[in-house]
Amino acid sequence: MNRKSINLALQGGGAHGAFTWGVLDRFLDEEWLDYAAISGTSAGALNGAAFKAGYARAGRQGARESLDELWSQVAESVDLRLERLMPAQVPGSEALKRWFDAFTPAAFIDGMSRVFSPYDAGPFYVNPLSSVVERFRYRDVCAEEGPRLHVSATNVRTGKVRVFTGEEITADAILASACLPEIFQAVEIDDPKTGRTEAYWDGGYTGNPPLFPLFEPAYPRDVVVISINPLWRDEIPRTPAQIDERINEISFNTSLLRELRAINFVHRLIREDRLPEGSMKDVLIHMIADDDVMTELGAKSKILPEWGMLAKLKLAGRAAADRWLEAHADKIGKEASTDLQALFD
Repeated sequence: MNRKSINLALQGGGAHGAFTWGVLDRFLDEEWLDYAAISGTSAGALNGAAFKAGYARAGRQGARESLDELWSQVAESVDLRLERLMPAQVPGSEALKRWFDAFTPAAFIDGMSRVFSPYDAGPFYVNPLSSVVERFRYRDVCAEEGPRLHVSATNVRTGKVRVFTGEEITADAILASACLPEIFQAVEIDDPKTGRTEAYWDGGYTGNPPLFPLFEPAYPRDVVVISINPLWRDEIPRTPAQIDERINEISFNTSLLRELRAINFVHRLIREDRLPEGSMKDVLIHMIADDDVMTELGAKSKILPEWGMLAKLKLAGRAAADRWLEAHADKIGKEASTDLQALFD
């Protein structure tokens, strides 16, 4: 296989990001495949930072080891269940715990967020992701070597996406990208453009992940989207938990679908010779997903990173990447492997 280069777009989805771990692990087997840029949100930002740091330090093997270390730490030290974040003095803590265990997180969070917020923990508040994110070697995350990394978060005040790149990527930027407001306090970061300190929530609200940072002329045309939020569900959700879960999936896919629709529109204009040559980049979209695996997992599993589930998702990701490489590797640099028009019909 001739040497080829791609961009990676990594979705967020909590512990389900272990699927992306598997995809990247499989890609690293291919010596002919290079990586120009990565756009990541939430769990995709963590995967992207681990991949970039390891790759910059020690190439493919470094990236593999860095990803393995990330998910080992996630399994050992991160438990996003809300009862751990509630202040100890809240009355009925045991009852709250039983409620959590009895209902899906989507329903639980919706109910509890009407009464409690992450700010109720006061000085006892700790972001459980901090211990993982602070271990990244940011000299490597921000290095010139390896793929260029872009991490996104949502500006709470403006509702707009902010993309952190290069030396802007800090532990706070990655924590901001993964900041679900029902669970975590907003992450505050100075913005040189506004000259003020801005508060940020999860990047999935405005870009999951944003594709536009990957449209730079210097980057290759190919964008491989690793999707972990199901686009399709055949069955109509009927229970409150199922309805909440599907609403969550739709909302966190909306920004991605909007960008894909725009890319499809540009494709049509190019085909019909309605654009001056070279005025818009003809992006080639490829998508790797396994909706069958993801639809079998409940919303609860996104915030309960148990090692057994993470290992299974890694294997599922490797298998999905293997199928995609077998079917579409020869299309890289030539044509898209995802029919965007069919996606919207």
